[in-house]
Amino acid sequence: MRKVVLHAPGDVRVEDVERPTIVEPTDAVIRLAATCICGSDLWPYRGADEVPQPQPMGHEYCGVVEEIGADVRTLEVGQFVVGSFFASDGTCEICLSGYQTGCVHRQPGAPTGAQAEYARIPLADGTLVATPGQPDADLIPSLLAASDVLGTGWFGSVAAEAGPGKTVAVVGDGAVGLCAVLAARQLGAERVILFSRHADRQALGREFGATDIVEERGEEGVAKVKEMTGGLGAHSVVEAVGTHESMHQAIGSTRAGGHVGFVGVLHDVAITGDDIFTTHVHLHGGPAPVRRFLPDLIRLIWDRTIDPGKVFDLTLPIEQAAEGYRAMDERRATKVLLTL
Repeated sequence: MRKVVLHAPGDVRVEDVERPTIVEPTDAVIRLAATCICGSDLWPYRGADEVPQPQPMGHEYCGVVEEIGADVRTLEVGQFVVGSFFASDGTCEICLSGYQTGCVHRQPGAPTGAQAEYARIPLADGTLVATPGQPDADLIPSLLAASDVLGTGWFGSVAAEAGPGKTVAVVGDGAVGLCAVLAARQLGAERVILFSRHADRQALGREFGATDIVEERGEEGVAKVKEMTGGLGAHSVVEAVGTHESMHQAIGSTRAGGHVGFVGVLHDVAITGDDIFTTHVHLHGGPAPVRRFLPDLIRLIWDRTIDPGKVFDLTLPIEQAAEGYRAMDERRATKVLLTL
C-alpha cells in the first residue's frame, strides 16, 4: 500500500509498504476512504516538534472495516466507521466521564499512520463508531473531518460553554477554528466573532455561522472584541492555534467569569497567576475527546444538517502529499484532502 512518511523536516515521501495487520485481539484494520493533512502535522514538518524518524504521518481517518481481532465485539467487517486520533477502551472511569483522550489505556488512534490506504486501529470497540450505512461519496469529506477537526472545534466550543444567548469569539481561522464557529452556532450561540485576516476563510466562517469578523490581533484584537461587547468581552472564547500570543489574546477577549476552551496544540505557552488571578476566566481544554461527540456528529452529517467537509479547499492524490504539506505550510490551503 501507499503511505506518507516524514523523513526529516520538510522531507515528506510517499512509500510502498506492507499493509498493517492485526497485532492485538482488540485491533481492527480499516481501508481508508480518504485521508488528509492536519495543521498539527505541520509542527513536525517544520521541525518544531521532534518525532522519531522516519515517522508515519496522519491521524484522521474514516473507512471500511477490513479485518477485526478476535476480541472485537461491536464491529463487523464491511462496516463504514469513523474514529478518533486517540484510541480508547471506552470502559475505564475516564472514558465513561466523557474524556476518552485521557483513557488510562489510550494509544495513538492510527499508530501505523492514517495518511495511507490502510490503517490499524487499536482498541477498536472503544474507538470506532459505525455509520448508519455506506455513505454517499459526497459525505466522506465531512465524515473524515469528524475524526479530528470537527470534533476538536466542537469540544473547543463545549469547553468554552458556548450556548444560547452567548457571544462566542474564535481565535484561529484554520480548519479547527472554522469548525468551532460551526459548533458554536449549532450549540445556539447568538453571536460568533471570528478572528481572521484571510478572505477565503472569512467567507467560509460566515457560511458556518460567524456573525462578525475581526482582523486585528493581539491587544488590538482584544480591544476590538471588548468594543463590540460593551466593554465586557465575549462570554466564550475558543483558542484554536496554540501559541503564547493566541492564548493571551483568547484570555484577554473573555469577560470576567467567562470561559476559554483551548484546543490548539500548545507550543511555548506560559500563563502566570498574575495573568489570570483578577480575570475570573475559566480555562478548560486539551486534546479533544472526539469519541464523546462522534455519534452525534455522524448523525448531523448523515442527515445533512452540517457540512464540515467544506474546510477541505485543496484535493490532491496521495502521491502529491508533499505538495499538500507545502500548500498548508505556505497557507495556500486551509486543509488538504488526499485521495487514494
